[in-house]
Amino acid sequence: MDYTNKLHVVYGDGSLGVGGAGFHYIFSYERGGLESLKLNGKEWLYRTPVPTFWRATTDNDRGSGFNIKSAQWLSADYFQKCTAIDVTVDDHDFGGLPLDNDHYSNEETADKVTVAYTFETLTVPATTVTMTYTVKVGGPITVHVHYTGKEGLPELPVMGVRLVMPTLADGFEYQGLSGETYPDRMAGAEHGVYQIKGLPVAKYLVPQENGMHMATDWVEVTRTTTQNNADHDGQPFSLKVAKADQPFAFSCLPYTAEELENATHIEELPLERRTVMVIAGAVRGVGGIDSWGADVEQRYHIPATKDIDFSFVLNAK
Repeated sequence: MDYTNKLHVVYGDGSLGVGGAGFHYIFSYERGGLESLKLNGKEWLYRTPVPTFWRATTDNDRGSGFNIKSAQWLSADYFQKCTAIDVTVDDHDFGGLPLDNDHYSNEETADKVTVAYTFETLTVPATTVTMTYTVKVGGPITVHVHYTGKEGLPELPVMGVRLVMPTLADGFEYQGLSGETYPDRMAGAEHGVYQIKGLPVAKYLVPQENGMHMATDWVEVTRTTTQNNADHDGQPFSLKVAKADQPFAFSCLPYTAEELENATHIEELPLERRTVMVIAGAVRGVGGIDSWGADVEQRYHIPATKDIDFSFVLNAK
């Protein structure tokens, strides 16, 4: 069957497959997210993308006690609880799981597929984050993230999505602000297109948050290695993340926030094996007025009481 002008949809008991020329995605019901993102035969996911709430603390965060005040966001970042999944194919909303798969063959097609995952945060009180994936003909995936504000929760370090890729990237290119930037560290940065070799990590004596890029239009990550032992291609291949409506922030490092947080000295960081990309809709400032107690200026805080919405596009052409 020719799927050039249609999406090929495979209805499974535990997942939903969506494919077309040069791409195939698997949305898992059991794992609560996009389990496989394969472009031109290359897998881009090592773990399902999940909401992320924690950025590694800085000297200033620790000096002001922010790490203690907002500590429950660390556990919310580490453990994820998916409470609802909603599937819509074209105009048909299945109304949650389980799907009635008995009426479908392996030749089903569609123009648009939407899968929404709702996560309940492991905080007191709890709130929700919904990640909605919308796939259209040709393969681009628009991801919309909605955080529901909740009274009684501490301020957020970050609100974003974490994508862990199977192998180390050779580097990335992006259009946005020059250098490392944060909401309170953007003065002097120039907008342009920049190419970064490898996945550089700031050589702090005590590992901490680093590598953020604000006001980004797009970023393209390039790899040459996979985990497939039968893949001897060796040619570079790329995944592009682009803004949907508003610019986003991102970091691209070989470590998760938890790995940075756990290391008390730089030599304690683990072997670099993966690529960890955070795509963020809100980032707390890093301060730096002093490292002994001064808080980040109020306008650079992220109150947990307000809703946060942001979107981005994967595999943008």
